[in-house]
Amino acid sequence: MRRFLAIVVGALVLLATPLATPLASASPPTLRQLAARHDLRIGTAVDMAALDADPVYRQRTGSEFSTVTAENVMKWEVLEPQRGQYDWSAADELMSFARRHGQAVRGHVLVWHNQLPAWLNETDFSAAELRNILRQHIFDTVGHFRGRVWQWDVVNEAFNEDGTLRDTIWLRKLGPGYIADAFRWAHQVDPKAKLFYNDYNIEDVNAKSDAVYALVKSLRAQGVPIDGVGVQAHLTVDAPPTTFRENLKRFDRLGLDTAITEADVRMVLPPDAAKLRAQADVYRDILADCLATRHCISFTVWGFTDKYSWVPGWFEGEGAANLLDENYQPKPAYDAVRAELAARSVAHAA
Repeated sequence: MRRFLAIVVGALVLLATPLATPLASASPPTLRQLAARHDLRIGTAVDMAALDADPVYRQRTGSEFSTVTAENVMKWEVLEPQRGQYDWSAADELMSFARRHGQAVRGHVLVWHNQLPAWLNETDFSAAELRNILRQHIFDTVGHFRGRVWQWDVVNEAFNEDGTLRDTIWLRKLGPGYIADAFRWAHQVDPKAKLFYNDYNIEDVNAKSDAVYALVKSLRAQGVPIDGVGVQAHLTVDAPPTTFRENLKRFDRLGLDTAITEADVRMVLPPDAAKLRAQADVYRDILADCLATRHCISFTVWGFTDKYSWVPGWFEGEGAANLLDENYQPKPAYDAVRAELAARSVAHAA
C-alpha cells in the first residue's frame, strides 16, 4: 500500500512540475556533441600558454572539442633541447588536460625538417649516427606517450609542391627510406596508435597530393604500418579546394583513414561581411567533404579563436582565420560548422 501511495504522489508531483523550465535552460549542443553523432572526432590545436593563463580559452577547449593537438610542445626542439635531456612537462600537462576532459590526443610531430633542436642542426652527423638519433627520438617519444596518443603525425611535410621529395636533413643523409623506417619504429613502440602522414596543399588532386598518394600506396604494398593521411587544410577565402572530396575518397579506397588536421581559413585584413561569408562556406564545404568520406575520422582546426592565431605572424596582412573572433564571439564559420554537423544524418555517406 505504501508503494502504491508513493507512486501516486510521485505522479502528482510530476504533473504539477512545469515542463518549460528544464527545456528552457538546456544549453545548445557543443561541437563535440554534434560531431559524435557522426562518429567524428572534432579537435583543436592547443596553445599551452593560453591554456595556462586564459580561463575562457581553457573552458572552450575542454567543452567544445573531443580531441586536442599540441601546437608546439610535442615538437623535437621543445622535447629535447639538449641531447639526451628531455622535457616532457608541457606535453604531459596537455595529456592531463585531455584525460580530465575525456579527449583523445593527436601527437604532432615525430619527423619534420622544422623546429629541430639546435644540437641536431649544428652537428654534421654521419648517416649511421643520424639514423640512430632519429630512431631513438621516435622510441623515446612514442614510448613516453604509449597508450595515450590516438593518432601520431609520424612524418610531416616531406614533399615539395611539384611532388618531389623535399631536400631535408633526413633525405640528404638517410635517403627516402627514412619515411618507412619512421612508421615501422613508431608502430613497434605503440602498436595501437594510428600512424599518419601529414602535409599541406594536398587538399586538391594535384602534383603534390599525387605524390603523397603514390607514397602511401607503396608503403601499404610493402606492409609498412601506416594508417592514414592527414590533410592540413590551411586555406584562404578566395581559393577554396575544388576536388577535395574526390581526393579524400581515393585515399579511402586504399583502406586508409583520413583526417583534416590543421584547418584554418585566412583572409586579407580587415574582415568584412563578404569575406566572413566566404570563410563560412569554405569551412562548411571541407567538413561536408570529410563527412561524405567513410573513413575521414577527425576534423581538427588549428586554433579556434583569432586571439591566439598563428596566421598574422606568418602571412603579412592576413588573419581572422578561426571559428571565433578575438573576443570569443562566434563567426559565421562557427555557425556553418554547427549547422553542417546538425543537419547531416548520423552515419557517414557511403
